Amino acid sequence: MESCEAVLRLGIFCSGGLGLSCLQHLRADRSLQFVATDSRSESIIEYAQENRIPVFRGNPREGRLRSFLAQNRIDLPELCLSLNYLFLLDSSFLECGVPVVNFHGSLLPKYRGRTPHVWAIINNEKETGVTAHFVDAGCDTGDVLLQEVVPIGSQDTGASILSRYNALYPEMIDSILKDWQAGTLVGRPQDESKATYFGKRTPDDGQIHWDWCRERIENWVRAQSDPYPGAFCFRGEEKIIVDRVRFSDLGFREEQPNGLVLSAEGPPVVKTPNGALELTTLRGGVLLSQGDILV
Repeated sequence: MESCEAVLRLGIFCSGGLGLSCLQHLRADRSLQFVATDSRSESIIEYAQENRIPVFRGNPREGRLRSFLAQNRIDLPELCLSLNYLFLLDSSFLECGVPVVNFHGSLLPKYRGRTPHVWAIINNEKETGVTAHFVDAGCDTGDVLLQEVVPIGSQDTGASILSRYNALYPEMIDSILKDWQAGTLVGRPQDESKATYFGKRTPDDGQIHWDWCRERIENWVRAQSDPYPGAFCFRGEEKIIVDRVRFSDLGFREEQPNGLVLSAEGPPVVKTPNGALELTTLRGGVLLSQGDILV
């Protein structure tokens, strides 16, 4: 016997590889009214076009998305999901009355903002996670609907955490949609006294400072390793991108400068204030020499 259950009409805001995998998961048995993405997420744009899903690309604010829906005679969905989406929604869409659930890569209210899993590794956190929450006028400030914890191991990178998010998001999406259709989706306010915010990172933000302790440098490197732009330093004017480091027991003299290459027999070993670091993976096969100074 065929099910008489009505198909839920959804609008999807998504970007990047994580957004695409979620979109593909949703496409299986949902009615997608539209997809909104950024102009650089070409794989999402192509997927939507191939599957005849109306796709809006670019900044949705100041009424642009609403105008797109009206011009293309697209009915408003019953619910929207925001999945790794690059833009904040403003009142021009939120005031249309369609609830929006965002999936954010941290345990809110901590780590509001951009690339929270990267910041969590940089800050030596032992866990992160994913929060599903209603979208309001603020940045990641809406009522929390569901949270799942993701441990951060000593060898985890930004990429490895994101890989776990890829597996976790579809499960959380299904849980949210099930509760929505059952009428049991209830949020709880965030505790503003525990809120933290971290801003957008750019490739230029990745520079290593060799005056930092080696623990901080290790976290800095693994948070931003390949396929991210990478932590970097300079030998003269040459940019060196570092993808992996580990602690070394090689000795040094206190008066030697931080950033000095102490040894280049095998992976280069560099001095920091509280111990040496072995640069186990340098992007592009760069070769360093003993006596080089990295800044």
